[in-house]
Amino acid sequence: MPKRIAILFLVFIAACTNGRKEQQPDTTNLPLENPLHLIRFDKPTSGSMFTAGESIDVTIKLTDTIQPDSIVLFRNSERIKQVTNLSFAIPTVAGKPGTMQLNATAWKNGQRQTASIAIKLKSNIKPIEYTYRIVKSYPHDPEAYTQGLFYHSGYLYEGTGQQGASSLRKVELETGKILQSVNLSREYFGEGIAMINEKIYQLTWTSGIGFVYDAQSFRTLNTFDYTTQGWGLTTNGKELIMSDGSNIIYFREPNGFSELNRIEVFDNNGPVKMLNELELINGKIYANVYLTDRIVIINPETGAVEGNIDMQGLLKSTERTGKEDVLNGIAYDPERNRIFVTGKYWGKLFEVEFIKKK
Repeated sequence: MPKRIAILFLVFIAACTNGRKEQQPDTTNLPLENPLHLIRFDKPTSGSMFTAGESIDVTIKLTDTIQPDSIVLFRNSERIKQVTNLSFAIPTVAGKPGTMQLNATAWKNGQRQTASIAIKLKSNIKPIEYTYRIVKSYPHDPEAYTQGLFYHSGYLYEGTGQQGASSLRKVELETGKILQSVNLSREYFGEGIAMINEKIYQLTWTSGIGFVYDAQSFRTLNTFDYTTQGWGLTTNGKELIMSDGSNIIYFREPNGFSELNRIEVFDNNGPVKMLNELELINGKIYANVYLTDRIVIINPETGAVEGNIDMQGLLKSTERTGKEDVLNGIAYDPERNRIFVTGKYWGKLFEVEFIKKK
């Protein structure tokens, strides 16, 4: 075969081969198999609010004429029951507010589909209302943007905020004198502080990093990470208890700061958000509610608000310079049962007694 004919023949074969490939069925625009849609929640709607302790009426609807082989209901990932009647009631526990996740999983011929809703349970407990009495007042650094506060062995420890002005301090109670301090780098906005096992932990606001100091020398020992914002911090002696500006309080282990547990804070009206500086007093969590004169008393097991403390008028108008910011900072002296409170840029710190309103 002449060379030129041979080359033309090979080209012809290649063209035929390519042509056969191009003639394969084009499946790019074929419809995909329809996903399984068997059920949906008809009642309640996601985001609905109920009161802890009441029964919740639930209705599941079939989305087609296809009858599922079975439907199983789950509450917060826990299997509740197999659904035989599409309308039923779910009991809730009094005194345990929070978010309830309901999942209903339907099966048909080995395939399954899950419908989900999340509802809120507000507390069924009406908080006790408190006011206060000033026992004594002390000097406080008016340049301190107070973010964290606690009392230990005769001294106050204070964490301050603002970029370029954040610090950790040891303060003499009677005089307000700063006895010891360490400054954070300018990129960090200091937040809550707490001491556990002779180490002081300090949060930062949006950096996702916290610092661990030797309680005696204030030498930085290490750092830890977290994915939320950092607001308030306290301890029950075993765990660190943290707020992030929402209505969630986290319980974290000191070594590594991993989350152990969390509670959602609700009162009898709904979620209580903007939880800021924290202090554990006689087994209850006391929390400043940011931008208010309110301190709430929280059950650490359930998240239910058991008390509201109205701190209006604590810093009198005659004691203000105009620079002062909001109430923030709670410290407790367990040996003498003293409670101290202050605010951001306040020139005074107060020992107070909380009194039930009549």
